[in-house]
Amino acid sequence: MLYKKNHLLLTCLCGSVLFLSACQPSNTTTDTATNTEQSQAVETPDAPVQNSEVNTDEHAHDHHNHHDMSQMVVNADNEVQQAYLQGMAKMHDDMMAGMMANDPDVAFAKGMLPHHQGAVAMAEVQLKYGKDATMRKLAEDIIKAQQAEIEQMQNWIAEHPDTDKQDNTEAMQQAYHNSMQAMHGDMMAGISEPDPDMAFAKGMLPHHEGAVAMAEVELKYGKDDAMRKLAEDIIKAQQAEIELMQNWISNHS
Repeated sequence: MLYKKNHLLLTCLCGSVLFLSACQPSNTTTDTATNTEQSQAVETPDAPVQNSEVNTDEHAHDHHNHHDMSQMVVNADNEVQQAYLQGMAKMHDDMMAGMMANDPDVAFAKGMLPHHQGAVAMAEVQLKYGKDATMRKLAEDIIKAQQAEIEQMQNWIAEHPDTDKQDNTEAMQQAYHNSMQAMHGDMMAGISEPDPDMAFAKGMLPHHEGAVAMAEVELKYGKDDAMRKLAEDIIKAQQAEIELMQNWISNHS
């Protein structure tokens, strides 16, 4: 029964993130309410309205995804999974809002900031519940490195307000959305593992892969020297940790 429940949760989240219709209610009354709710979500200050029809639709689906994740926190099978889901829900909302900035460098900083904060939250869950020495050491390293980068991004954001819409704004925003599609589904599959150490490794692995994908978007569109250097540092550091987790998972499966 536990496997079936986790599988159902995973299917719902993946469907929400990939914008498939499978998670949408089927009856007319619920559809009407959902459409009204989505329209309101587009107009709220927390989810900036975009000129692009595609981006508007994505905001509506992000709003629906938020409700799915909130319900999943309530229905979590254990306190480890619940702790991870709570961090994922906040990270997702803040990332999606940040990556809708017009300026590519601002979008990177405001998107990567909550992504890093999510990594720190996951690492803290590992230190609370995990027992494997290698995974605990990785969690400690993640907290130390990413806390420093969090402070760097917070200071940079304070001095660099967003700009007006640029020629590459919509392409950049779409690239960020694309980079996130696989991450959340794979993270959900990972944190569903019953063993806390395996849940951390399999959840943090796609999280790191998402950071690398975001950094590559910054290197394609960004122009600020400090943010481009940060993107390069993230790719270098997290690629090494990705390999560590891949090897650990292979040896402990």
